[in-house]
Amino acid sequence: MQASILTDLLLPLAIGIVMLGLGLSLTIADFRRVARYPLAVGFGLFLQVLLLPLAAFAIAIWLKLSPDHAVGLMLLAAAPGGATANIYSHLARGDVALNITLTAVNSLLCLLTLPIVLDLSLDYFLGAGQYVPPPHRKVIEVAAIILIPVAIGMLLRAKAEHFALRAEKPIKIFSILVLVALIAIAIYMERKALLPSLIAVGGACLAFNLVSMLAGYLAPLALRLPQGQAVAIAMEIGIHNAALAIFIALNVLRNPAAAVVPGIYSLVMYVTASAFAVWLLRRRNAAVHAT
Repeated sequence: MQASILTDLLLPLAIGIVMLGLGLSLTIADFRRVARYPLAVGFGLFLQVLLLPLAAFAIAIWLKLSPDHAVGLMLLAAAPGGATANIYSHLARGDVALNITLTAVNSLLCLLTLPIVLDLSLDYFLGAGQYVPPPHRKVIEVAAIILIPVAIGMLLRAKAEHFALRAEKPIKIFSILVLVALIAIAIYMERKALLPSLIAVGGACLAFNLVSMLAGYLAPLALRLPQGQAVAIAMEIGIHNAALAIFIALNVLRNPAAAVVPGIYSLVMYVTASAFAVWLLRRRNAAVHAT
C-alpha cells in the first residue's frame, strides 16, 4: 500500500515538479530549433520503433530467455521513453526540447506500434497471439505528467524570466534527489525477488540497455548531429517507460514473469544513465578546463 501511494501519487507529483523546472529553462525558440532539425526527430523515432525491438529480439534469442521473459523484453522495447529521460537529459546538458518532443511523439506512436510488437512477440515466443488493446490511459497519464507542467514552466519563463532563472538551480537539485529516490524505490519494490530475477534476466536487461544507449549516442554523432541532440536521443531510447510495460504485463497479459524484465530494467537503466550523465559532465568540464 505504501509503495503504491509512493509510486502512483508521490513520484508522479515529484516528476511533475521536475518537468515544471524543465519548462522554466525552455522557450518557444528551443522547439523551433528542433523543427529545423527534423533529422534528429526522425532518427530518434527510427531507433525507437525499429532498432530497439530488433535488438531485444536478438538478445532474447542469444541469451535463450524463457518465453515469458522474452515477451517481457519485447514489451519493454516497444514501450516509449519515460518521463525521467527528460530529467537525465537536462542534467547531462542534452537537448531537452528534443527529448520532450521525442517522448510526446513516441507516447502517441506506441498506440500503434506497441500492440503490433507485442502480438508478434506473443505469437513467436508463446505460440499464441493475444490482442493487446492500446494503452490509452497510460499514454494520457504520461502526457499529463510531462507536457502540462512543461507548458506551465514555459509560460512562467515567458512572463517572469527573473523568477525562472532563480528557480532553475533549486529545481535541478530536486531533480537529482528525485532520481536517487527512484533508484531506491525500484530496489525496495524488487527486494524479495531481486537476486533470482537478476540472475534470470539481469544480463539481458544490461545488454539491451547498453545497446540502446550506445546506439542512441554514437549513431547521431556519426550522422554529425550536435552533441546535445545525441545525448537527448541516447536518454530517450535508453530510459523506457518501465511502469507502462509492468502495467501491461500484469493487467493486460496477466503474466507476472513478463513483468520481471521491466522491473529489473528499471534498476539497470537508472544506474547506467547516472553513470553516463556523470561521464558526459566530466568530459564537458575537462574540455572547458583544457581550453
